[in-house]
Amino acid sequence: MNAPAPPSVAVVGLHGGAWYGPGAERALREADLLVGAARQHADLATAALSGEPIELWGRIDELIELCASRAAAGDRVCVLASGDPGFFGIVRALAARLGRHALDVHPAPSSVSLAFARVGVPWDDAVVVSCHGRPLTAAIEAVIAAPKVAVLVSPESPPQALGTAAIDAGCSHRDVWVCSHLGEAEESVVHTDLDGLASGTFDPLSVVVLVACGSQLAADARLAWGVDEATFEHRAGLITKAEVRAVALGKLDLPPMGVLWDVGAGSGSVAVEVARLVPGLRVFAIERDAEACAAIRANARGTAVAVVEGLAPLAFDGMPEPDRVFVGGGGIDVLDAVLTRLRPGGTVVATYAVLSSAVAAAERLGSLVQVSVSRAVPIGPDNGLRLAAENPVFIAWGAP
Repeated sequence: MNAPAPPSVAVVGLHGGAWYGPGAERALREADLLVGAARQHADLATAALSGEPIELWGRIDELIELCASRAAAGDRVCVLASGDPGFFGIVRALAARLGRHALDVHPAPSSVSLAFARVGVPWDDAVVVSCHGRPLTAAIEAVIAAPKVAVLVSPESPPQALGTAAIDAGCSHRDVWVCSHLGEAEESVVHTDLDGLASGTFDPLSVVVLVACGSQLAADARLAWGVDEATFEHRAGLITKAEVRAVALGKLDLPPMGVLWDVGAGSGSVAVEVARLVPGLRVFAIERDAEACAAIRANARGTAVAVVEGLAPLAFDGMPEPDRVFVGGGGIDVLDAVLTRLRPGGTVVATYAVLSSAVAAAERLGSLVQVSVSRAVPIGPDNGLRLAAENPVFIAWGAP
């Protein structure tokens, strides 16, 4: 195998006018051509660099073609960038045009790493979303679904627009920090909440950090499932009983990421609990009854559950393939349709009230259990208790 050609274009990230590491300094001082924004050239004015400064930023295609042509002519080209140029930066576009082996990248700290440092929160488990040239809806989906998110806002989607959209989408409480001009003399870090974010005025080129459950995140977080039916809006009978739901959630073996379908969702209790337990999952509640769909939307407020109103299995058309499926309503034909769409290694859990249907499901899925629940109810003048049996439910599950 031939060795790759040596890098022909250096990319140096700057932060607060400073570069990081001897490799970055060498690339800057040896460059014949320094390509960057006017602000970056001004930051380097005292560095006594000999390369030809070219002010070119924002016109990405023109910048890339200039770098390609001058590098091909033998010039040592250095592109100036902000922070880590491999993080939502120029490296992606340059690599697509020149190839990754043509690049010599020297990053500075990214704005996101600095934002979390200022907040004092670790970010190895955070979701990062950019609004630069991207729709705000993607950021809102992330904010609703994940407990810890950093959003790179933009002039088209400033911090206050993010706050308003998050409130309109029913996002639950978040601690919010708006971090602007990080590492510079005018650095600003404002701690607020969603209401303050929506009503405030902030620099549009900021990083907005949103954390659920307060700044300590897990300090008041709870892990609970199989919550009482009274927690959900529902019509009589159109809800999976709490004890059955607890067993079904355990059998689903929920992964940290992926897609889950709740088919025949009724009140959406399973979908809502999954969304709260595992924010990284994309959760779809499929239900044919319009009134029940309205209840699901009410129950799902503050989560990212997507409600699909339609009759299964026709409603599956156009939906992403699932990694997990809970079938709470529908016959064996619905289960068969689910199995044709299930991703390899996926798991299906299905509940039935009729033994013959449960046996047919177990033949497909491999496992079956009956869940019988008796609940204590008052009896007699002395307020004694007796056990009242609920109708037994069969749960079939497996990873076919």
